[in-house]
Amino acid sequence: MQATIAIAVFVIAYVVIASEKVHRTKVALAGAAAMLLLHITDAEAAFYAEDTGVDWNVVFLLLGMMVIVSVLRRTGVFEYVAIWAAKRSRGRPYRLMVMLVVITAVASALLDNVTTVLLVAPVTFLVCERLGLDVVPYLIAEVMASNIGGTATLVGDPPNIIIAGRGGLTFNDFLVHLAPLVVLLVAAFCLLCRWLFRHAFRYDGDRAAEVMALEEREAITDRRLLVQGLAVLAVVIAAFVLHPVLRYEPSVVALLGAGLLVAATKVTTEEALEEVEWSTLVFFAGLFVMVGGLVETGVIGAISEGAADATRGRPEFATMLLLWGSAGLSAIVDNIPYVATMSPIVADLVQVPGTGGQVLWWALALGADLGGNATAIGASANVVVLGIAARNGAPISFWRFTKYGLVVTVAMVALATPYLWLRYLL
Repeated sequence: MQATIAIAVFVIAYVVIASEKVHRTKVALAGAAAMLLLHITDAEAAFYAEDTGVDWNVVFLLLGMMVIVSVLRRTGVFEYVAIWAAKRSRGRPYRLMVMLVVITAVASALLDNVTTVLLVAPVTFLVCERLGLDVVPYLIAEVMASNIGGTATLVGDPPNIIIAGRGGLTFNDFLVHLAPLVVLLVAAFCLLCRWLFRHAFRYDGDRAAEVMALEEREAITDRRLLVQGLAVLAVVIAAFVLHPVLRYEPSVVALLGAGLLVAATKVTTEEALEEVEWSTLVFFAGLFVMVGGLVETGVIGAISEGAADATRGRPEFATMLLLWGSAGLSAIVDNIPYVATMSPIVADLVQVPGTGGQVLWWALALGADLGGNATAIGASANVVVLGIAARNGAPISFWRFTKYGLVVTVAMVALATPYLWLRYLL
């Protein structure tokens, strides 16, 4: 009975979010409240449990990086990068998109994808404004590139960190097994963008000429603050990359970096916090509680275990079901709680002879990471970008994102299928 109610609450909330009749943060809070009110979950499970509660690591990672980005914005560095990118692309819209996609994908492999979109989105708004372009296609392309690029490394996407912990996998394991495929996926995605966003590539020669005449160095308004901000950001990035050695959680690193930057500069606390996307953080908290209700009542676990039972002794079927099934489920629920729930099942399957072994980890990672592109709430980076877009007067509807996301997800997972088959199953 509790499981049925949990499913009903989640489905109703999801439908309302997709309808966009009510702000998604209100819906997430209402859904979380319903889960608590109906005793589907409780305070202990919702706020303190690792598997069924709010993932505070994600929330505080976002908060810390939003503060760092807020401080950096005051230096003019985003205007500098925007002018630089526009000049290097010579104002050509498609060339600019490819440049931003590649930069985003590479950065997402070194940072986590949420941090990357927080840094790239402000630049995108500025460069599109300079060239008179619709910013929405560029934001959508970037967030999808961040999810694809983040698949390549252990630190690139939060689900990968969970998988590495459960599977005993190293940073180099992800590089060797997933990075070669990701390079191919990014190249294919750049070609796909030419068709998906073809109506957005309108070249304005006059605006391009104006941009080419600009001097990007003049955009920097506070050089001392820029040096301080970049130094802290560099330390934060280094700590992210060295996570397997230092063993500081990304959320801790981000909060320490934000605190240091506010304490060491002339930026006041109020100024540093005024651009934080509070509604996005609250939305995540509500979403985690709702998904936690599904976990608490055994809904997600039952789905996972059923899939596991159906695939024992059939490695090819197990791998493909895990790849495509993970992509489908990650489109519906955020891929972080999904992977947290599925990884113990995969850990058991890997140990069973005849199920495929380590390839199951790569199928789970690819399915969850690439499937996150399918809908607006499939991955953390998607939600963050939608929040930024709405705040800056360029809202992206659930369905506008999803109509592109479904095409990209199917194409990317379809390319991953022969890679896994040829490399591991033949």
